[in-house]
Amino acid sequence: METFNLTPSNPSTFILNGIPGLEAAHIWISIPFSTCYIICLLANFTVLFVVGKEQTLHKPMFLLLCMLALTDIGQSTCITPKALSIFWFRSKGITMDGCLTQIFFIYVLGATHSAVLVIMAFDRYVAICHPLRYATILTNARIGKLGLVGLIRAVLLILPMTLLLRRLPFCANRVILQTYCEHIAVVKISCGETTVNRMYSLVVLLVINVSDLTLIGLSYGLIIRAVLIISSKKANRKALNTCTAHICVMLTSCTPYLFSTLTQRFGQGIAAHAHILLANLYLLVPPMLNPIIYGIKTKELRDKVGKYTCRM
Repeated sequence: METFNLTPSNPSTFILNGIPGLEAAHIWISIPFSTCYIICLLANFTVLFVVGKEQTLHKPMFLLLCMLALTDIGQSTCITPKALSIFWFRSKGITMDGCLTQIFFIYVLGATHSAVLVIMAFDRYVAICHPLRYATILTNARIGKLGLVGLIRAVLLILPMTLLLRRLPFCANRVILQTYCEHIAVVKISCGETTVNRMYSLVVLLVINVSDLTLIGLSYGLIIRAVLIISSKKANRKALNTCTAHICVMLTSCTPYLFSTLTQRFGQGIAAHAHILLANLYLLVPPMLNPIIYGIKTKELRDKVGKYTCRM
């Protein structure tokens, strides 16, 4: 049996092992990874460019789309370049500081993304339940402040989680069975006491997910109540159609995230490569799909994108 040095050691390098059991297929796996990343960058930068250029799109809803696009670009960029360097060049080393930095930005951007989805639900609630007061309740400045609050909340919750990781001792086993520094994957290789780390990360997970899902559920509960009061079927349909893009983004973002989180913590019987592929899936696929969903479902944005596309 391999024995590990149990003397706490400082820094040096962790080894990101990629996808164990599928090393021979790394080159092939890199094709969908790089394709998703390129589409993600093109689609999200298109949203940012079009909204930035068009004065008519300088509205709260499109400001929220820009926030969503920035978090999507950030999250996918946190993991994809390093994953591709593992697949293409077998560059598996990452310093401890690099690992902690990656963890910090992945989780801060994830929590900010969740906050943006909450603000979007509130935006849809105001648009449907208080349409005449929409312009006074939701100004661009107010949306900007709400986004900043979401970012500050994310930093305040995630920073202690990252600092708690730094205090852990890491011994001879520095191999992380992942393509990026995922919090629980790093905690698992520590040779020290990790109860505080596990408990704090679980509390953060519950605080962010439960509070955000509760607020989104409350918003949609009020929306449904308002829609049921409307007697016209056409008005009902129109009101619900304004929410479809947000609901689709919620499903694409939350479903793989919940699967990945639950399998990481409770899916001991699931193969390691399935854990890793799921963990990458929720950071790659939703950022690629979100701008496409809003581009298809939002007529104003679709028309403006079409205008710039035709100029090329």
